[in-house]
Amino acid sequence: MPRDLTPSTIENTFVLKALTERIRLDSRSFNQLRDLDISFSSTEYGVVDVKLGRTRVIARISAEITQPYTDRPYDGLFIISTEISPMAAPTFEAGRKSEDELVISRIIEKSIRRSGALDTESLCIISGEKCWAVRADVHFLDHDGGLMDAACIAVSAGLLHFRRPDITIEGVGSRREVIVHPITERVPVPLAVLHVPVCVTFSFFDVRKASSAISGRTRKDEAKDVDEDDVEEEEEEEEDDSSVAVLVDATLQEELLRHGYMSVTANTNREICQIQKGGDMPVDVGVLLSCSEAAIMVAEKVTKLINKRLKEDEARRNVGNLLVEARAENDR
Repeated sequence: MPRDLTPSTIENTFVLKALTERIRLDSRSFNQLRDLDISFSSTEYGVVDVKLGRTRVIARISAEITQPYTDRPYDGLFIISTEISPMAAPTFEAGRKSEDELVISRIIEKSIRRSGALDTESLCIISGEKCWAVRADVHFLDHDGGLMDAACIAVSAGLLHFRRPDITIEGVGSRREVIVHPITERVPVPLAVLHVPVCVTFSFFDVRKASSAISGRTRKDEAKDVDEDDVEEEEEEEEDDSSVAVLVDATLQEELLRHGYMSVTANTNREICQIQKGGDMPVDVGVLLSCSEAAIMVAEKVTKLINKRLKEDEARRNVGNLLVEARAENDR
């Protein structure tokens, strides 16, 4: 049986008391990400290792030739597979998907595949007969919060880094044959990535509820101390934005204590790809808009880091390659 990750009462009280004083245990501000490290494999295209703080996710992109769906003869296939083993956290069980894993896989599916990040029409080889099937395998190695964010970054970076083999179609009609050229024979072809979705998760904490939990008093006890005339004024204060603490990129300990969360996927085109909210805590419209704007800023920052790491990997691969400087045009 998997063991639930349940923090102790002392940890609960300490973390919630720190949040009421606008302090996080890792000394970050409420809107600050953890250190993000993206590295690519030096031997294979499409293998990405993402470290978001102590959270670690590895994504591997692969492609093979298969037959397209009958209702979409001009589109290729794009499949995302996630696997969370007990190595990531003891709360997960091997060979059995938990509720958290289902939520993570659905959010990644909506963020990348359903948002049209990959142009599936470019994967078509022969209409109705052959196409490329691109598969993204996501493996979670360490879980310290932010699994959805790290997985989305890993898959997006993997799609940009992946190169499929070049092909040639020979023959006419029913005798057409697809020849796959190895990388040593022809330069591999990158995928047609239309945009880079980045998932950002916001954790919500009810500061007044946390203060009541710390003091050991319930709302009924607090209501006895106030007059009936002060009840309406207290409710108006509870609806104020200052009573809601919004944390970006929460750690595992903060995720276990949060009262609600919202996952926002955005790109550098200032487009919102998906929004999913969980928990029983209501969120004001102003908080929703501010979180969406913050997600766009995070997406721009993460995309710049991905492009920087891609250029560094390309420069490392092209060391000693004279064909990089080859040109077909003449100097004028």
